[in-house]
Amino acid sequence: MTEKQPEKTLFRQLFEASSVGINLVVATFVGLAIGYGLDKLFGTSPYLTIIFLIIGIITGFRELVRIAKKQEK
Repeated sequence: MTEKQPEKTLFRQLFEASSVGINLVVATFVGLAIGYGLDKLFGTSPYLTIIFLIIGIITGFRELVRIAKKQEK
């Protein structure tokens, strides 16, 4: 029974490592989509799209750093 514990840890680490790229892309896309939608709503194109795209990219990189720090432990 104690042999299965390292497998779970390994699979969890692999899952977290593979989710880094996905998180970065999703955060960027969500920021872009929110900005685009707000630009269409308020007629401020392209300002909100650019602002929310940058926010999405920053959020994606913050998540990347958080996961990397968690992996170091």
